[in-house]
This record gives sequence, structure tokens and C-alpha cells, in this order.
Amino acid sequence: MRSPLRLWTVADYLEAEAASNIRHEYVSGYVFAMAGASEAHNLIACNFVAQLRPHLRGSTCRVFVSDMKVKIQDDIFYYPDLLVTCNPQDNQPYFKTQPTLIIEVLSKTTETTDRREKLMHYQTLESLQEYVLVSQNCIEVEVYRRQASGFWTVEVLKADHNLHLVSVDLKLTMAEIYEDVRW
Repeated sequence: MRSPLRLWTVADYLEAEAASNIRHEYVSGYVFAMAGASEAHNLIACNFVAQLRPHLRGSTCRVFVSDMKVKIQDDIFYYPDLLVTCNPQDNQPYFKTQPTLIIEVLSKTTETTDRREKLMHYQTLESLQEYVLVSQNCIEVEVYRRQASGFWTVEVLKADHNLHLVSVDLKLTMAEIYEDVRW
């Protein structure tokens, strides 16, 4: 006989998450623990924050790191590695609903989810202009960008390219993104 999995309500999830020592993502009643990150993963995320924070200073845009959730629909909460919201009304203290930019650093345990499930869900957010996937195993960045028509395009960047985050008008070299990462 199978033991039924407990389906969580959003309210129960948010209450438990506020008291938890580890982060969990929430998808339609199911709760998933988040794994820790590697040195390369952390360095890449920090390198983005180091560039984004001063660039956004004085604007309405704010950058958040991996402890800030994104709420999608009424029953999905993810923890992206980085997110930028530019809407002053996007002011919930524990989650954001109107990100302009989301960045995920890929790992073995999250890559499939980041490329499929999260891509699909993030693209339903009307505010989202760019979704960026960053490899930690090689110099490669994928940029999913919403066009004026509403359709999405993808651009794959390699070591000899630069990244232009159009949503926040920031240009980065691969050396800046991968600074101090050892291969």
C-alpha cells in the first residue's frame, strides 16, 4: 500500500518556509528541498550581483539573490539564483511577482528543471523580459528574451561574446561573469 504524499496549501508552505533552515520550492501543493551550490555557482552569482547592484543604484530596479522567491500564478514558488524587479509595487517581503530579469546558474541537479519547467513557467510572467541560463562547467550563457511581439528568442553566447542584458541595459564580458571561476 502506498502512503499518500501530503499536499501543502500556499499558506502552510509560506509559514513553514519562513521557519525553515533550508529552502524549498513549491509547485501546486508539492514541496521540493533545494540543494546546496558549488563554489563556481556561488562565484558566478556573486559576479552578477557585483555588476548589477551598482548599475541599478538610483533606479527603481532592485536585485535579489537566491533567498528571494518568485511567485508564479497562485501555486508556484521558485528560488531563482538572481532576480531583478523594477516595479516599486512589487514589494512583498518574502517573494516577488513581477521580475524583469531572472538568472539561473545551471547545475547537474537543476539544469533540466531550469531549461524546461522553470522556462515554461517564467515565460508566463508578463513582466519578465529576460531569462538567463549560465553554465558553470564551461563559458556559455543562454539568453531567452521576450520580443515586442510577445514571442521569445534565444541567444547562445560563448567565450568570445559579450552579454547585453537589455532588460536593465547592462553589458558584461564573459571575463566579468566568470571571474575567479577555476576550471
